[in-house]
Amino acid sequence: MSLYTRRLVINRLNLTVSLLTMLFGLFWLGWILVTLFGAGFRALGPQLFALMTPPPGNEGGGLANAIAGSLMMAAGGTLIGTPIGIMSGIYLAEFGGRGWLAPATRFINDILLSAPSIVIGLFVYEAYVARVAHFSAWAGVMALALLVIPVVVRTTENMLRLVPDSLREAAAALGAPQWKMVTLVTVRAAKAGIITGVLLAVARISGETAPLLFTALNNQFWSLDLNAPMANLPVVIFQFAMSPYENWQQLAWAGALIITLGVLVLNILARVFFRNRTATY
Repeated sequence: MSLYTRRLVINRLNLTVSLLTMLFGLFWLGWILVTLFGAGFRALGPQLFALMTPPPGNEGGGLANAIAGSLMMAAGGTLIGTPIGIMSGIYLAEFGGRGWLAPATRFINDILLSAPSIVIGLFVYEAYVARVAHFSAWAGVMALALLVIPVVVRTTENMLRLVPDSLREAAAALGAPQWKMVTLVTVRAAKAGIITGVLLAVARISGETAPLLFTALNNQFWSLDLNAPMANLPVVIFQFAMSPYENWQQLAWAGALIITLGVLVLNILARVFFRNRTATY
């Protein structure tokens, strides 16, 4: 067998194994999605968005309080974590070229980025919940914000580093100070990529259960008080899916479908923003 033939055989073998591996993963993913959509659509209806979570053994009910709680805490975590993440990413990309602070910040951010979410939840529980002696939505917002920050930091830094240095040099040649060059040139050029990072961070926190179990816990009733426990979709899905009540299990499927569709929409939006960003260069 010649060298060319051997390389051709090896290449085709690797391509075949890669294709089979991809199909194996897509098979299980498709099975999960078909099961989720099939069971989730059966529980969808107007009452799902209008009624509260039912007590044990009761028929009917919905997820209105859980949906509202998830939206509030996700919005709060995003509003707190996004400015911190963007400013940190700007510092790392534009001002952190010298000294020890930027490498240390990147190292800590990498740890937070790869840390299990349950560790974040335990940290907030020990730092806040245990000290005030009660669960609250504020604690859930803090935990979600800590999950948002590293994603936004990494994305912001990477997007700013993709901005051509010629733009910075042109701004400096015109006499613009560095802070104005950053805010009016580089950040504006990387705006779509930064928004993509924020959307990806929101998609990540949308389905987090472990941090909310230790912080916001749950609430069967309608409550928008941030100083009290608050219902949220991930914890409700966790509790209802493990219950022996068929009605609760149907609501858990519907809640899982809502989160899946929400994450899907956010990922589509992120890809649209990223495509627009790459089209500008």
